[in-house]
Amino acid sequence: MFFKRTNKPINGLLIVAMLLANMALAASAMPKIDPNTAIYEVPVESGVSYEDVILSLKTTAEGMNFVNPANFPIGEHMKSRGQTPQGILEVRAFCNLGYGAEIMLDHPEFVVFAPCRIAIYERQHQLYLAIDRPTYDLRSIKNPTQRAQKAAQALEDALIAILDKARKGDI
Repeated sequence: MFFKRTNKPINGLLIVAMLLANMALAASAMPKIDPNTAIYEVPVESGVSYEDVILSLKTTAEGMNFVNPANFPIGEHMKSRGQTPQGILEVRAFCNLGYGAEIMLDHPEFVVFAPCRIAIYERQHQLYLAIDRPTYDLRSIKNPTQRAQKAAQALEDALIAILDKARKGDI
C-alpha cells in the first residue's frame, strides 16, 4: 500500500490558507448594468497592467470575430497640446459585422454608433475599461425591430465578455 491511513486531523490552518489564496486569485464580480446610462464601466483588477489589458483586448476580440480598425490615443493628443490628462486616456474601436449588420439592415441610421468603442482610462490612479452600451444606443431609434433589439443585446453581451477578460488580463 502506498499511503498509510491515519486518524490524525488535517491541519485546519493549511486549509484556511489555501482557501484564502484561492479567494485572492478570484476576480471581483462584474458590476451590474445601470439601465439609465449608456456607459458601462469596469475597474481593471489589481496587478493587471495596461499592457496586459491591451493584449487581452486584442486576443479576446479577435477570438470573438471582432476587428480593431482604429485606436485613438486621446491622452497623447492632449499632451501634445500642453494639457495633462490624469493618465491613460484612449479609445479603441472594435467591429463585428455579424452583430452590427443585423441592426443596420433594419436601421441604417444606427451607423452613427459604429464602430463599437472600448475606452481605457485612468481615474485617481485606477485603470478602467468602459463601453457605450448598444442596447442603450438603440433607444435612439424609433420603433427598433425585434431583430435589431436581439442583435444589440448580443453585441452588448459580447463587448461585456471582452471587458471581463481584459480587466483580468486573461487571454
